[in-house]
Amino acid sequence: MDSNMNIPFNKPFIAGKELYYIAEAVTRGNVAADGYFTKACSRLLEERFGIAKVLLVPSGTAALELAAMLCNLQPGDEVIMPSYTFVSTASAFVRVGARPVFVDIRPDTLNLDERLIEPAITPRTRVIVPVHYAGVACEMDTIMDIARRHNLLVVEDAAQGVNAFYKGRALGSIGHLGCYSFHETKNYICGEGGALCINDPQFIERAEILRDKGTNRQKFFRGEVDKYTWVDVGSSYVLSEILAAFLYAQLEHLEPIAARRKEIYERYAADLRPLEEDGLLRLPRIPADCQTNYHLFYVLLGDAGWRDGLLASLKQEGIHAVFHYVPLHTSPVGKSFGYREGDLPVTEDLSARLVRLPMYYGLTEKEQTTTIARVAAFRPWGAEQPKKLKATARTS
Repeated sequence: MDSNMNIPFNKPFIAGKELYYIAEAVTRGNVAADGYFTKACSRLLEERFGIAKVLLVPSGTAALELAAMLCNLQPGDEVIMPSYTFVSTASAFVRVGARPVFVDIRPDTLNLDERLIEPAITPRTRVIVPVHYAGVACEMDTIMDIARRHNLLVVEDAAQGVNAFYKGRALGSIGHLGCYSFHETKNYICGEGGALCINDPQFIERAEILRDKGTNRQKFFRGEVDKYTWVDVGSSYVLSEILAAFLYAQLEHLEPIAARRKEIYERYAADLRPLEEDGLLRLPRIPADCQTNYHLFYVLLGDAGWRDGLLASLKQEGIHAVFHYVPLHTSPVGKSFGYREGDLPVTEDLSARLVRLPMYYGLTEKEQTTTIARVAAFRPWGAEQPKKLKATARTS
């Protein structure tokens, strides 16, 4: 390998007219928020994904926080979610006084195990938060049916799921509320950014108020009131128009970006399949009902020791692969809610064995070839055989 090669885990990219649109935003005279490009992004997402209202916000975290506020939770109310997720999924609801109820994940998709939701429901349960891991959908028909029968809200954490689908429906468009992220590690980026997807119209008016410092200023801008004032306790959850201009150029290239990520994903899958056939690692699973956006590519090793060994070997070669989430129920805050290691065995097992490989729009053929070769050449593969992987328990 070229000793000077450095293959990052992620690299931001320019897809089209990002810099041109930023200059245009400045020329238009509105670089703060809710200008031409903010409206254009919202309209594109609404029309493309069939969402009643899309509000751009500063981050996926901000979208989750707004969603939690809209759920009107009371201290002690419970929210069902996976532990295998980013901290914001839980912290957004903890901020408003709710208690996260962590349930285990499916061994095939690493998504919330829909079979475990109903047993976790108590009289205090108010919300279910499915997290679409790696841009692969949770079993949303089952989840929405449970929510209807128990009078619960569903907030989709689709931070990784922009332009991914479940049975033809866009992720983020199925639950009562959905949350997108446009962080630089996502498929479509603007540095930091996000969107709140509102599918139940009853939430639209209050969402606009909470997003705009708790004022009814949006009504004023539309001419619905003659002045605006403070009507609720909100905050500044608006996205900079500069970032919206950058984002719009990315959204104009939804399909070319998706197509390039699919190429990278399918090359990894094809070239690493012999290792899976030998029982040395496991590749991702995509159920038939799910159209992924190819957000990330991971492999599962036989145990945590082999995971750490592969990461160290790749790092030594200048290839920056990473593990992913530390389960939230094992974190200090998670333990403060009474959770302990051993509570969610599938989550703990899979999280300890997962390696994410470099995956970004600009990944070159040479960089991917090198990464695949170094995974295949990981020295222990040819030495004492590692722990063989068992067959996946679920594939649908």
